[in-house]
Amino acid sequence: MILKRIFKPREKPERRLYEAIVAAARHENFYQDMAIPDTIEGRFEMIVLHMYLVLGRLKGEGVEDLRQNLTDEFFADMDGSLREFGVSDVAVGKKVRKLAESYYGRVIAYDKALNSDGRALEEALRRNIYPDDAPIAATKAMADYVVFAVKALNELPREQVMGGRFSFQ
Repeated sequence: MILKRIFKPREKPERRLYEAIVAAARHENFYQDMAIPDTIEGRFEMIVLHMYLVLGRLKGEGVEDLRQNLTDEFFADMDGSLREFGVSDVAVGKKVRKLAESYYGRVIAYDKALNSDGRALEEALRRNIYPDDAPIAATKAMADYVVFAVKALNELPREQVMGGRFSFQ
């Protein structure tokens, strides 16, 4: 019994944080009220958006190792998910590379949009999250959510964010 406690693998902080991000991204309001497609792609987009929000909050906080480990955790999860879907070992690397390009493209787009006006954010969200024409109200609600989430995260202590103890709803 004691040996189990001694040799029990420690939970990695980035894993706990990533699980909180995934939980936030899976909230039913996105799929019911904001017209996010409840598809693999729609869920990927929501995870990417929440990764962006949390990594943005932790930027400049002296936790670059955690930020990098969190990003690595995200890509490891994407790799594992692709393998679960039956993607061959040969193709996984190419698909993960494409996901990485998508991820970093969205990070750049969201950064630029948040430092611009509200219409730029709506346009970035429309282009990245909604595969077809989304209702204007849904895109506007999503943009309002992003602005709210940035503010809510910025008001939380760093340790609370790092521990994955946050909620956007």
